[in-house]
Amino acid sequence: MDAPKRLRRVGGQPSVAIAILLCAACGKKGPPLPPLVKMPVAPAELGAERRGNDIDLHFIVPATNTDGSRPANITRAEVYAITAPAAGAPATYTDAQILKYGTKVGAVDVKAPKDPNLTADADEPADEVDAPEGKGLDQGTLAHVAEQLSAAVLKPNDVPKDPQAPNQAAPAATDVDTPRPLLGPTGAVPTRTYAAVGISTRGRKGPVSRRTVVPLVPPPPPPGSPAITYDESAITVTWPPIDAPAAGAAGDVLPSRIIGAARPAIAYNVYDVTDAAAPVKLTASPIADAKYADARIAWGEKRCYAVRAAERVVTATIESEASPSRCETLADTFPPAAPKGLAAIASEGAINLIWEPNTEKDLDGYIVLRAIAPSDALQPITPAPIKETAMRDGVQAGRQYIYAVRAVDKAGNQSAPSERVTETAR
Repeated sequence: MDAPKRLRRVGGQPSVAIAILLCAACGKKGPPLPPLVKMPVAPAELGAERRGNDIDLHFIVPATNTDGSRPANITRAEVYAITAPAAGAPATYTDAQILKYGTKVGAVDVKAPKDPNLTADADEPADEVDAPEGKGLDQGTLAHVAEQLSAAVLKPNDVPKDPQAPNQAAPAATDVDTPRPLLGPTGAVPTRTYAAVGISTRGRKGPVSRRTVVPLVPPPPPPGSPAITYDESAITVTWPPIDAPAAGAAGDVLPSRIIGAARPAIAYNVYDVTDAAAPVKLTASPIADAKYADARIAWGEKRCYAVRAAERVVTATIESEASPSRCETLADTFPPAAPKGLAAIASEGAINLIWEPNTEKDLDGYIVLRAIAPSDALQPITPAPIKETAMRDGVQAGRQYIYAVRAVDKAGNQSAPSERVTETAR
């Protein structure tokens, strides 16, 4: 028989008694912990484009939560804006100030998860959870919000100074009737700052996006109506450039120089406005020359163009209103090049012709021309264009023949004849 087990005593009592006392509290339940609330990440890539007095804001709708899980617990995204005067410092406004004292410019609905608590981690397959549903944009897509500048928008917001932002400048007075000395521009301009935020299915705001700032200065004047010319390779759009104010005739004005910052250089953006409701910007960035080549040739299509002047102010580009548009329907009136390398080889009762192929993309074929010497009046001997670059012409032996070839495109345009060749059948 085994020896009886000995109990280790603590303070003269069996240790098992202490264990029983300690475990007596193990089964007690504490107050329930609140569920972890998932919040969408901040909208990404917030940007703004100003055209005249219209602001086009765009951003990427959140598709993940702040913990990396997906889909995002989001039902809509909102854009806020706050206006600062020239003497202000919008970069020092806190996110809380922008959301509290700024203006909600607009919102876009977003497809939301059926159950925000059912999510997949970043390393899990996307089909582990149900896709977001409902009205609105898909998560992860590009969203647009528009704002039009008005007198109310241009007025600086009344924002109390945040004690946690000691360098924040107070809004400057906006009275314009007080006489002031004539000074050159300082480079400081009034601005409007935009930020976007995702809203959860419970109505809570997530992290605020990065900001984008738009200067509130007058846009440049629009260019004049463009002109359109084209050939087989490109459509060329030109327009009258915007010149600096004329200095007058020699001797009419005194010598002068610019005080302060010079006016930004004028550049241009070109738009395809064939669909007036959905213009497409063709220039990746503003161009200095008043000329643009569009290589998108498609015969029979109508193309419309408009141009906007663009100035770089601080870190933003401001475009003018659009110029009058100009349209043109592209008609193929351009013949292919004349075939090259025509050669004739005599054989028994026939003359064999061969030539180099043309390279035009819209080539339809070739017309072969022949004359019987001593006449040099060429007549077509192929009733329709042939695709091949060779032909056998059965002829009478002992007679002399003259040949040439024309290329024909799909629009029916014929090239000039190739160089002539002469041969006598055997």
